[in-house]
Amino acid sequence: MKYNYCLSIILCLAAFGSCGTPKATGGSGFPYATTWELDFISGTRIAFEGLFPDRKPVLTFNAGEGTASGNSGCNGYTAPVEISGNRIEFGQPGPSTMMYCGPGENQFREMLQKVNRWEVNSNGKLTLLLGDIPMLRFKKASP
Repeated sequence: MKYNYCLSIILCLAAFGSCGTPKATGGSGFPYATTWELDFISGTRIAFEGLFPDRKPVLTFNAGEGTASGNSGCNGYTAPVEISGNRIEFGQPGPSTMMYCGPGENQFREMLQKVNRWEVNSNGKLTLLLGDIPMLRFKKASP
């Protein structure tokens, strides 16, 4: 009986301990403090230029705050992000501006929620992947 009681307490503590806002962890080799501009998005039938005719999404990671922020091609956003090694996880974005946007914004935000890995290739492009499948690719934005 004591064993079951102790096991129950341990499981409850583990469950509550796993809740919370994701945070970025420094020292992972991740290219923080760089603004990235989207140049590829997977899973759409519409040409990239058609998804983002006026403005391409941009993304900046802030290690100190554990957030990613930018513009989704139309509206601004900020979302919690957890980066550890080559793993990445975006939390739900907070409040953003509320302009009407085309399908590109929703596609971009949905892809951010799906990715779980990152890599920077030899050309300096940041790719966000789902397993081994490239979902989003970014180039360094011009200053």
